[in-house]
Amino acid sequence: MKGGMEGGGCFRTGLHYPGIAHLLRVQVAGLAEEWSPEFSILEGRWAVIDTETTGRDADNDRIVEVGVSFFEGGQWVGEYGTLINPERPIPEEVVAVHGITDEDVKDKPTFREVFAELSRALEGAIPVAYNAEFDKAFLLAEASRLAPEGADPLPPALRPSVTWIDPLTWARELQKTEKSRALSDVCERLGIPLDNAHRATHDAKAAGQVLSVFMRDPRVPSAYGAFIREQGRLEKMAAFERARWRN
Repeated sequence: MKGGMEGGGCFRTGLHYPGIAHLLRVQVAGLAEEWSPEFSILEGRWAVIDTETTGRDADNDRIVEVGVSFFEGGQWVGEYGTLINPERPIPEEVVAVHGITDEDVKDKPTFREVFAELSRALEGAIPVAYNAEFDKAFLLAEASRLAPEGADPLPPALRPSVTWIDPLTWARELQKTEKSRALSDVCERLGIPLDNAHRATHDAKAAGQVLSVFMRDPRVPSAYGAFIREQGRLEKMAAFERARWRN
């Protein structure tokens, strides 16, 4: 016979035992320490990040433009953006995508020269990016070349352990019947203007506006911990489906 309490740490009511809530919270991986799992994402400050690069390999290519749009309460409040000299040629096929040429960046600062300013801009903000895996990989790769482990505390966006919010993951779920979830197509369906696509600050602002709309959907968790946990589940499901189709 089972004892008087069961359910993996809960009373019969479904409520957790007193005194262990703090242990349950830490089970959500990828949370930045600045915000509790119960924190409402809509109440926070977001740094919506977009990068343009010399290619798709974060280990060998470089950033040529970074744009960050800042949102508070789901509303755009400002931006940071700069072209960056990658100290290498930009391939013609990449120029065809974002339009940034060697001439455009030859007199611009290097990533090393903008790193401190960018880090300050990202402080205290929840990192967001559309197709976050790409932008996070490039930003961390650039930062790792400059900031050895144990250096000054880094903002959430520059910590490898912190999961970025990714509106693309949610577009795949909330608009699953649509053929394309490209940022431009998602914006068009939501009535969000996207001028000058494939330029960093424009894409970042549009991605933040997409997230703001999604956060008001009842299917999307509002609490930081629940949101990151569900985003992780959706990403695992999507990866499983991609693997199934390849096989």
